[in-house]
Amino acid sequence: MSDDHARSVKRLTDPRALRALAHPTRLSLVGLLRRDGPLTATKAGELLGESSASCSFHLRQLAKYGLVEEAGGGTGRERPWQATAMFTAWPDVADGADQAAATDLLTSVIAERYFDDLFRWLEIRPGEPEEWQQAAQFGDTWLWLTADELADLGKRARELVDVYLGRLENPQLRPPGARMVTYLHIAHPAVPQPGEKPGPEPGREPGREPGREPGPEPGREPGQ
Repeated sequence: MSDDHARSVKRLTDPRALRALAHPTRLSLVGLLRRDGPLTATKAGELLGESSASCSFHLRQLAKYGLVEEAGGGTGRERPWQATAMFTAWPDVADGADQAAATDLLTSVIAERYFDDLFRWLEIRPGEPEEWQQAAQFGDTWLWLTADELADLGKRARELVDVYLGRLENPQLRPPGARMVTYLHIAHPAVPQPGEKPGPEPGREPGREPGREPGPEPGREPGQ
């Protein structure tokens, strides 16, 4: 698999496409095809615990917006499907109220899935091998950054992750002991907790109380 294909992106701007994707079964199907595809509707249904008829319907809906396509071969529900890209992107700044509502819906649905996955991991973590418990990461870090610096940090993190993307479609690249890992990318300006005083305005240095360093409590370092 080429580097371009490993980082291929399907960009969505049509509010109808954004709303269509904001469905649990469709999100699961796209993820499954990216990870294990091509797959038939029947096989996808077996893996997701859904009926083949349901998966066939949702695959056709995803195909309407270019998120999946037929891979060739087979008939009916035994036709294999494949994802058209390895990632999905949508506008960070919406163009109009309809697109804003649709992007907010999709983002919130995916955020819920992220944290559902996290809580499932925390539930099974005590039974995992010690090496995987130690390798898994859970923590946060407070940083003072400009918008450009935050964007650059994300770019450099992506470059590190991209080294391993080829393993998604080429099992021969996976070393012994490798497992599928969920790597979340979440970074945003700090938002005050309910009842907490808001932080300083952008460009202003925080004031200091006598004998006390400014700012929130330090974040938790991974591995603690």
